[in-house]
Amino acid sequence: MNALVMLGQERPLVDWTWIADNLPLIWDATLEHITLTVVSVGLGMAVSLLLTIAALRWRWMYGGILAVGGILYSIPSLAALAFLVPLFGIGATAAVITLATYTVLILVRNIMTGLDGVSEDTIEAARGQGYTERQVLLGVQIPLALPVMMAGLRVATVTVIGLVTVTALIGQGGLGQLILTGVRLLPPLPVMIVVGTVLSVVLAIVFDLALLGLGKLLTPWTRSQKSA
Repeated sequence: MNALVMLGQERPLVDWTWIADNLPLIWDATLEHITLTVVSVGLGMAVSLLLTIAALRWRWMYGGILAVGGILYSIPSLAALAFLVPLFGIGATAAVITLATYTVLILVRNIMTGLDGVSEDTIEAARGQGYTERQVLLGVQIPLALPVMMAGLRVATVTVIGLVTVTALIGQGGLGQLILTGVRLLPPLPVMIVVGTVLSVVLAIVFDLALLGLGKLLTPWTRSQKSA
């Protein structure tokens, strides 16, 4: 926050001069917010796919995975950070792991629901054509489960975007740093709080719409079914 440009003692809710003077600061915070979101959701998706594949093979694991995911999801983000910081130090690693844990329950449940929604007749037809179990999973089940999987990915991503702001307490947080700094200043600087909050909401909307569009692009057959 060394680049912060202050403007006397008058602190309006929206100060366009302050925003113009601090565009580099705002851009850096936004980019960090996006990076933390993408890395955390990517890690959460990778872990969730592995857990789901394990649950497909050993069905008895599914309930336990959901139970652990539910516990992780219910832990307050500040408590999760407090637990991980001593292990990984203050930095991006603790932030990313904390954020990724909140995606596991959402993603595993949606991935499994999508995979279970593929009809057994379709799976048997693929096997009858000589597909191996891996080819059935990658070439049949996952593509057909994509609409449900993408819905879960959208929810997980929006959730993480909101939680990223909390990691400002350990020096990360992206736009959360603007909010936290705006609150801590004496007197507080409302424009920083407003900018951080509004841009967080905008990012959530942009990511949600982008993933919605990507989902439609990856599943063109769903559009054909709706128009039929």
